[in-house]
Amino acid sequence: MIATFVRSILAEPRAPDPPARGWRDWVLVGALLATAAGEAILRPDVPSRPLATVVALLVIPVLLWRRTHPLLATAVGFGGSLVLYVPSIIGDGVDVGLNSMAAVLLLPYALYRWASGREALIGTAIIAVPAGLSLATTETPFGEVIGGVTVLVAAFALGAAMRYRAVARRREVQQVRASERGELARELHDTVAHHVSAIAIQAQAGRAVAAVDPAAAVEVLAVIEAEASRTLHEMRTMVRVLRDGEAADAEQVDYAPQRGIVDLDELTRMSPLVRVHRSGDLAGLPHPVEVAVYRICQESVTNAIRHSLNATTVSVEVTGDGGVVGLRVHDDGESARPATSLGYGLLGMAERAKLLGGACQAGPDPVGGWTVEATLPREVPQ
Repeated sequence: MIATFVRSILAEPRAPDPPARGWRDWVLVGALLATAAGEAILRPDVPSRPLATVVALLVIPVLLWRRTHPLLATAVGFGGSLVLYVPSIIGDGVDVGLNSMAAVLLLPYALYRWASGREALIGTAIIAVPAGLSLATTETPFGEVIGGVTVLVAAFALGAAMRYRAVARRREVQQVRASERGELARELHDTVAHHVSAIAIQAQAGRAVAAVDPAAAVEVLAVIEAEASRTLHEMRTMVRVLRDGEAADAEQVDYAPQRGIVDLDELTRMSPLVRVHRSGDLAGLPHPVEVAVYRICQESVTNAIRHSLNATTVSVEVTGDGGVVGLRVHDDGESARPATSLGYGLLGMAERAKLLGGACQAGPDPVGGWTVEATLPREVPQ
């Protein structure tokens, strides 16, 4: 059982997409370097002050690489800490080091947050060496030993907890996206089936009139050609969606009819506060676009009813303008949602719009309330 646990840790890959160095990292390192320099100048009581200063000025900058190179940063950081114990070993056991060196506690967190399993085990062994020497070479009170170990273990635990929280979040996001891709593939399947049925009917009609009215047969062939082109376009789109998502299972396709723009008035039944307004050219839209408009409006109205406080109206506006269809859902209440929240419903709406070549965004409105806005192209991209 232990061997299986160790193998699972060794097989753990690095956490994906570590954040790039930002201005906060530079500010942190700059502040720590300034603190270290201040300690070196203003604290003549520091044992082995030249050595402690050099180590601090060399170790602190590696915090800039703690996410992209966590094992290397840990090795340098705690290797520097190991150097500080040399005077303690050959001297009288006095602690050596500047207070700013406490920043190396960021490295155990980064190690368990971003490193691979193998790197985490190696890094833990590296950290254990100076930690063990500290206990062996200094007369540290038992309470301080317990406190130090607790802080170190807490750094490890926090890094691991944040790592697996991010993994869980990523999996949930992938499930939402897969679900939206599956829904869109189902709708495209319905559209393709409709076109193929039309082609079959037209072909039968062409055969019936070919012998007596060749001109009518030519017209039927033109209709078949147009339907075939639309079918090919929809099939290519469906294949792209399935290929991107790798998630739609043919056995799970549901053939229930899908709602469209003409069904938006049904949203008023959800609450007397809902008002629906349509304008512009909304005729002849591809079926997936119609369904996406309805789904986004439905999800937005549901969220408004659920989360908005003291709202007097929830307005749904859908506009056809040129080559795009725009929608806006706004409520004038006090939103219980934080401005930075990204629920899975909003994520699903954004994913659906993205798959159709559009965009969707939601957030607090400057004039009050909460607004969801989306734009979708009239033509489904291939």
